[in-house]
Amino acid sequence: MALKIYGLAMSTNTTRAMICLHEKEVDFELVPVNVFASEHKLPPFLNKNPFGLIPVLEDDDLTLFESRAITSYVAEKFKEIGPDLIRHKDIKEASLVKMWTEVESHYYDPAVSPIIYEYFVAPFQGQEPNKTVIETNMEKLKIVLDVYEAKLSTTKYLAGDFYSLADLSHISETHYFMQTPCASMINERIHVKAWWEDISSRPAFQKVVGGMTFGQNDQK
Repeated sequence: MALKIYGLAMSTNTTRAMICLHEKEVDFELVPVNVFASEHKLPPFLNKNPFGLIPVLEDDDLTLFESRAITSYVAEKFKEIGPDLIRHKDIKEASLVKMWTEVESHYYDPAVSPIIYEYFVAPFQGQEPNKTVIETNMEKLKIVLDVYEAKLSTTKYLAGDFYSLADLSHISETHYFMQTPCASMINERIHVKAWWEDISSRPAFQKVVGGMTFGQNDQK
């Protein structure tokens, strides 16, 4: 039975999971969740994720929520297929993948997410982007990107000279970020820019990018 992903094609967290599934060439079904009608807050969905957020993965009797947990599961279950996203044959490399995935979750995401929200979601809701929020998070992001620039001057990817979950985790949000006036923060850092051009050109991402539009309000 094909795996099921409950979510939205435009959602950064849903597409994070979908990119991983495509990297592993795994058949799956995307089951749309109408967040605009608050379907994710109704009992049928809350039975899958009590926090009422997308995405959710179903694999037979296993139900998982949180996109990074989903990508970790997919990368482990299908580790012999496609790229080794978790470096399961080398404990040191695997540890570096986990470390940089944590960096994305705890440093990159908290800085990028508010910027994306202000430029995409706020206008849809009839609000002006909050410049203070944008500027505050640009300062946070600058620190992170300076670290990335230094790291990527020594290795092709974040965890080493191999593509991994650490890189994959950045793709969805960076795609939207690069459509904001803040994109110069990446473009002016030559190693970060080269890294972004590399990971965003992968076939797995190209399979989902067409659905990543803010034609209507999105749930991250």
